[in-house]
Amino acid sequence: MTAIDKIQVLDSIEKELLLCLQSAGQALLELSKEKTSQKATETHTNQFLKSLNIVESKLSEQINYLTQVSTGQPHEGSGYAAAKVLQMAWHRIQHVKSRIKELEECKIKYVQATSRLQTQRAGQNPPPGGVL
Repeated sequence: MTAIDKIQVLDSIEKELLLCLQSAGQALLELSKEKTSQKATETHTNQFLKSLNIVESKLSEQINYLTQVSTGQPHEGSGYAAAKVLQMAWHRIQHVKSRIKELEECKIKYVQATSRLQTQRAGQNPPPGGVL
């Protein structure tokens, strides 16, 4: 689940919570009238309870998810230190990879330069008399 998906889930929970509050407000408004409609009051109350159950269920899912990802297991403490160690190790690996790449490029340049030098020397004629 990506960060955007997680935000969308939280957004849907927020919308459901607003619906819950609206239903509660409508039920109270209906009860405050001089001539209340029992059917309308029950409808708003049932909608409130339904929305409240949905919000509670979705929030529980999110809390359970957060306790799992924060430690890798049921809530027993923070996983921050382990995550930080992992992050630092990842950065060290990336640095080593970049240094290896730089050294490989230097090696290629050295081999090419050495090859050119040897080609140039091989192309020169030995001096007369055969002595260098």
